[in-house]
Amino acid sequence: MTDHTTIEGKATAIGGTTTAAPKAEASAPSPRPRPRRNLLVGAVAVPLALGAVGLSLAQPAATPLTPVAPVAVSALQPSGATAAKGEVAEIFGNKFILQDGTGRALVETGRAGEGGTLVAKGESVTVQGRFENGFLHATALTRADGRVEPLRPMGPPPGGLDWAKDKVGLGPSVDVPALTKAVTDAGYTDVRVAGRGPRHLDVAAKGQDGKERMLHVGFDGQIREKRVF
Repeated sequence: MTDHTTIEGKATAIGGTTTAAPKAEASAPSPRPRPRRNLLVGAVAVPLALGAVGLSLAQPAATPLTPVAPVAVSALQPSGATAAKGEVAEIFGNKFILQDGTGRALVETGRAGEGGTLVAKGESVTVQGRFENGFLHATALTRADGRVEPLRPMGPPPGGLDWAKDKVGLGPSVDVPALTKAVTDAGYTDVRVAGRGPRHLDVAAKGQDGKERMLHVGFDGQIREKRVF
């Protein structure tokens, strides 16, 4: 009985002797496909990165504050959105004294006024903001030439993910007329947009009892009272 050994491969002749060519090595495995999740993350990261450096292609429209007619300094009352006009009497860092013929009020300007160079002594300005605990917390300044200068960020805080999405037009849409109408339909009057957060508007309005309220109005139309002045 003869033993037979089988060697896989194609036979070739070498010096009259037939031999079997060794089987070729298996080809290297193809690289694994990149997970789709990574592709999606990259697709989102690119426009966010562009927005962070000011290269966004779709800048959302700014949410406007409701203009408020100024009152005399002595007539300032606790309110989420009020205004007064006068001259800058004194400056203390990011605060200054607003003075007219009826009195004086202390204005706080936040980061925008750090360094004491936001306004000049003797300058005529109209200050719009929230009046509470004896302070007028300024949201915007109107210069003598009519130029309006916002002092508080309108929207998500700078640097975060919500801010980056907002810069490139990927943030939530804000239908200001529809939201203010929802506040009116809920029974409030004298509705004024006083600010904007990541997913809500800050709205000053009067309740049915005539008292001033600050409202948290979500972009989904939900209304919540934050405080009563």
